[in-house]
Amino acid sequence: MDISNQCVKNPKIRKDLASKMRADLDELEELLHGMLLLGEVTPRSSDYLISFGERLSVNLIAFTLNDIGVKAVPLAGKDAGIVTDSNFGEAKPLMDTTRLHVSHKIESLSQKKIMPVIGGFAGADQHGNITTFGRGGSDYTATIIASSIKADEVWLMSDVDGLMTTDPKIVKNAKLIREVSYIEAMEMALFGAKQIHPRALEPLVSKKIILRIRNTFNIKNPGTLVTADPKAATKETVKCVSAIRHTGLIDVRGGSMVGAPGTAATIFSTLAKAGVNVMMISQSPSESSISIIVKKNDMDKAVNALEMNLLGKIIKKVDVTVDVSIIALIGSGMRGIAGVASKVFTAVAKRGVNVIMIAQGSSELNIAFVVKDSDCNAAVQALHDEFDLSKT
Repeated sequence: MDISNQCVKNPKIRKDLASKMRADLDELEELLHGMLLLGEVTPRSSDYLISFGERLSVNLIAFTLNDIGVKAVPLAGKDAGIVTDSNFGEAKPLMDTTRLHVSHKIESLSQKKIMPVIGGFAGADQHGNITTFGRGGSDYTATIIASSIKADEVWLMSDVDGLMTTDPKIVKNAKLIREVSYIEAMEMALFGAKQIHPRALEPLVSKKIILRIRNTFNIKNPGTLVTADPKAATKETVKCVSAIRHTGLIDVRGGSMVGAPGTAATIFSTLAKAGVNVMMISQSPSESSISIIVKKNDMDKAVNALEMNLLGKIIKKVDVTVDVSIIALIGSGMRGIAGVASKVFTAVAKRGVNVIMIAQGSSELNIAFVVKDSDCNAAVQALHDEFDLSKT
């Protein structure tokens, strides 16, 4: 409660804040006690538990605003009207229902000249159970709200200036990307850009709402602008080099896979039932093998699921390679340009990096490949240099 005393000076508002915080902390204590008695944490109770951080934070901000004369009210995502499916930990909003509820709630407060302070990261399913959006879910909340109220812009504030040409921890001369399209930003998020939730752009696309990614601690920097049609689209073929580290490669082989319809579907269905997300795939032209990339933490349950359900049937062998990284080059300028792949693999080969697996979508927005985790930094540096991204 010390921080609330520091932020709020008005005795009455401070008392109201303390009462609200105490009620939430009591609720949290009861939840933890229940978990202790049961001896387990279900996905539903886990979401309920981790939503408390945002709940406590919005209380503090809203009451502080009231203390300086700005009428404000704290709202959890559920109270704001965000309705999701019941996929705890990685919930998706039911946008039609959410837009209706959120717009009504925000409009009602706006008419009363009350500022809503909405907790990010969480909503509630149709049964009223708290759900969360996963890593970076507060970004997702912001864009859901923006889409619901038809906002002109969304600002996502973080501790970096915006989207970068690569991770500055790997390449010291990485540069800020001034402007990208929605689809490029989505690709960057999917391939590891931590400044934005992978699904956060979805609510903005249909409404063509502008997104700005800016630095809380460097407000003079304009950051990165994300739009449907960037006016200042750079001519560079590649916009950025991204890396997802600490993943695992599973190579599934079997002669009976050749020409057998539904083999891939069976493999992916088996992994999905085990709760394993497939990050990247590649299949040989002979159809005798499929290579799959998953999170390192999912390796054991992925291999167990495949061996228990499919080994000796459609699968004859499962090979595993741990500690690999996905490297991806992203940029709409790669479309229809000959020789990009050649430049990529020549550049990494010169650094002595072996490419384990390759994948490229028909959109030509990215080229992704897999290397040993120990080669990740060398591969990223090689590509950043090859495409002169430090001059962006």
